[in-house]
Amino acid sequence: MDPDQNINDSAPQTSTTKYSGLSGNELYCISLLGYQPGNILVGNSVFAMGFIGGIGSSIRTVVGGEITQVTNMIAEGRRLSLSRFGKEMAEASGSGASGVTSELIMHPGNIEFLTIGSTIHRSDNASQVSFTSAADGQELFCQWDAGYQPVSFVFGNVAYSIGVARGILGSLRQLAKGEVKQYSDIFNKTRNAALERIMQETKSLNGNSVVGIRTTILPVGTSGVQEMIMIGTASYNKQLDSVAQSVGGVTTSDMTAEETWNIAKLGLAPVKLVIGTSVYSLGFIGGMKSVLKNLVKGEINELTQLIYGAREESLKKVQQQAEEIGADHVLGIKTYIYNLGSGLIEFLAIGTAVKKVDGLTTSSQQLPPQAIIRDKDTFVDTANFSYGTDLANPNSTSSQVINS
Repeated sequence: MDPDQNINDSAPQTSTTKYSGLSGNELYCISLLGYQPGNILVGNSVFAMGFIGGIGSSIRTVVGGEITQVTNMIAEGRRLSLSRFGKEMAEASGSGASGVTSELIMHPGNIEFLTIGSTIHRSDNASQVSFTSAADGQELFCQWDAGYQPVSFVFGNVAYSIGVARGILGSLRQLAKGEVKQYSDIFNKTRNAALERIMQETKSLNGNSVVGIRTTILPVGTSGVQEMIMIGTASYNKQLDSVAQSVGGVTTSDMTAEETWNIAKLGLAPVKLVIGTSVYSLGFIGGMKSVLKNLVKGEINELTQLIYGAREESLKKVQQQAEEIGADHVLGIKTYIYNLGSGLIEFLAIGTAVKKVDGLTTSSQQLPPQAIIRDKDTFVDTANFSYGTDLANPNSTSSQVINS
């Protein structure tokens, strides 16, 4: 070694290359907001599944509903991974993070809570309170331009079980068709608990709105426990202070970012995510008739009317909630059907109640194309296919791609 060479010259140099999860369209959109990309960040936490399994074995003899211990355990795991993600972002001097997710990954005997997102930095290096957002770069632009300043990634969750009561109480009620109100009440309370929790977290962060809420229902292990989780971005929109106060201090919406911008341009604001759920029994007699009638072609009138009535009941609950807050419309209504087993079916309706707000508008006259262009997948897994043939089923000629 040259004795005159500085020892630091041989030390590893910090790379200036950024490795980001942002797409080209997202990069364009965040640049319009005055940001540039940083590195992709990860936070995680791993818990043993034994805890959930132990609780799961005890819940099979109780009435269905929330299992508080599991809810709290999952929430703790998610928060730990989010906290580590936030620490990484602070160490990277990030101004914010977009596209933040909170995932559950099942490993043999363990459950991993994983948080991933892409750091962004102010282009002018101006000091600003950092934020995290569930929105990707394109969604972030749409929301921000509509007046929603991001504060933090937030979630609300509830872990629940249908419970063996469906086999005890339910066995009596399944002799007749129709709504099982005890279950409808339990599920309405359970579904809305997640929404209340995401609102409370937003309040604690001094936000007045949660935008871009995405709702997922997923199994937790094999113990019969399910988690309903809502994730979104706690934001502050000064144009919505009075509206937020009318619904407990926080507005909520599951509208897409583009829809949020569009309705703001029309002077409409999302007020509340409204949820209606009804649990119906197909009935022992109705079930037997269905089996018999399935032997011949034709409509099963009894079940047609029953399922129609169940959907109507769920929609009626959505309508009632919207009327209570004085909404002008309920937009984006979606309906889902879940088979709960033992002849019980849940009908879920969900949408966003909106109302006219004087003076509400957007910063831009129109969205740039880069904010609404959907990115295309450029990696396609065709490992199970060859020339349009499913290798796992050689007789198949389907060209559908299997998601890995």
